[in-house]
Amino acid sequence: MSRRAPTLEDVAREAGVSRATVSRVVNGIRNVDPEIQEMVRGAIARTGYAPNRAARSLVIRRSETVALVVSGAGDTTDAGQNAFATSVFADPFFGRVVSGIVGFLRPRSMHPVLMFAESAEAREEVVTYLRQGRADGALVVSTHADDPLPALLADARLPAVLFARPSRPVPLSYVDLAHRDGGRLAAEHLLARGCRRPATVCGPLDVEASRERLAGFRDTLARHGHPCVPVAEGGFTLDSGLAATADLLARHPDTDGVFAANDLMAQGACQVVREQGRRVPEDVAVVGFDDSGIAETCRPRLTTIRQPVEEMAAEMARLLDEHMNGARSDATSVIFDPKLVVRDSA
Repeated sequence: MSRRAPTLEDVAREAGVSRATVSRVVNGIRNVDPEIQEMVRGAIARTGYAPNRAARSLVIRRSETVALVVSGAGDTTDAGQNAFATSVFADPFFGRVVSGIVGFLRPRSMHPVLMFAESAEAREEVVTYLRQGRADGALVVSTHADDPLPALLADARLPAVLFARPSRPVPLSYVDLAHRDGGRLAAEHLLARGCRRPATVCGPLDVEASRERLAGFRDTLARHGHPCVPVAEGGFTLDSGLAATADLLARHPDTDGVFAANDLMAQGACQVVREQGRRVPEDVAVVGFDDSGIAETCRPRLTTIRQPVEEMAAEMARLLDEHMNGARSDATSVIFDPKLVVRDSA
């Protein structure tokens, strides 16, 4: 015979308080003395009580889930959808975003639901999902500058926070990095190493962060007497880093320093330089961007510009929690500072 599941009444008896008090603690209602809260939590642990999530949602009118939406403006075909998902999971950036979000949500008994919004139909599904209350809000990571999802969420007055400043102003909170400062740090470091012919493998120029990193790099070099900086455009992937670096060095074989706009492309740059019989960093210094796990495993280890992705993602979740709880009504922005991390490649 199976053992009966513990109830609120069992917890109340164990803690020596009323059932109503236990219910208030379980449902996160804040007008309970902290000492009593600890007594109730101890009783919950001892009895093994697990709240009925459906019943709790009816009380607090929250699903206790948030939609983590990776959004773009890509193909509507099955092949396009599969390629979009594959590209997301191949980039370590997204794993870091998830880690930061889960680190904030889990202690609060909240959970993310991953959704892709790479087509008009998928974007409409996200909006409908939120309108139906199946998630309490959305954390949106856009991969395309023309992504229409932020405007759709704002027009529907749904709680949402963005990772990165939207290309067009919308009344939604966002977190971002001072990308231009990151490009400046990369340029200053290459110059300090004695590089006289620096160049860059930039990210996709339809992405605001790519343009800002490139602008910071160019502006700083211009201030130090380098008016024309060779550029090759990549796509934030290893393969694009390989191709862009090969093109760059073919056009400018005297390049002695490369700033790649993310670590995957920097890894590709190191590989191409070595394949051409040159040394990193003695012949060509390489600086990446992000300080992802690749930076440590790449050979040589990457000097890179750190983007605190986990902290940024946690802040995004914190802002969404404030919007969902009514603690914040107006949109706000939080901008993080990049940091130079020196290793072996430059």
